[in-house]
Amino acid sequence: MDTTSNTAIPVTAHLHAADTPELVRAPRATFISTTGKGRPGTDTFYRKKALVAAIAAALPPALQPHDSANVVEILYRYPADAVPVEIADFYSVNPIDTLEYRVLARVSDETTTTDLASVRRADPSADDEVTLFTLPEQLVVQVMHHGPFADEFGTLARLGAFTSARGLRRAGAHHEIHLDPFTATTPQEHLRTILRDPVS
Repeated sequence: MDTTSNTAIPVTAHLHAADTPELVRAPRATFISTTGKGRPGTDTFYRKKALVAAIAAALPPALQPHDSANVVEILYRYPADAVPVEIADFYSVNPIDTLEYRVLARVSDETTTTDLASVRRADPSADDEVTLFTLPEQLVVQVMHHGPFADEFGTLARLGAFTSARGLRRAGAHHEIHLDPFTATTPQEHLRTILRDPVS
């Protein structure tokens, strides 16, 4: 079922999702980002997350979207030779240690590589490669997840069932938007995470 030409599908606000699964168009967005491999929640994962957040915060205010302060986002995918997975089974088929991820912090579309380089020169302490990255406007399914990350399996099952019922399939990296800042020791009961997957 090809719904990509259906102009009736609304474009959502980047940081909005309903508590029930929905089919929307996610808007184009620009980020600074760095990449990593392996299980989320490691020291390396949190270091990269803190690095991207700090660089975004150090940019001039005009380059910082007002609605995205402290919001860190992650794109997850598996290597090309991994077993193909759909939304509902994203975390339950392949070894989590094989995940490849991209840590993102949204910035203004006017941000340039020169702006990014200026911030990096001011604090060259981390040697991770940090680049500008753009997600195009795209058709997605999404839902708001409330609570611990370990409970995402049930929320993804609902999102996957919604997707399959519409004849759609996952068509890109799994996207998690963390609306609340968190560290390795943050209680997770009240965290809000948008789970978003491009589909076709």
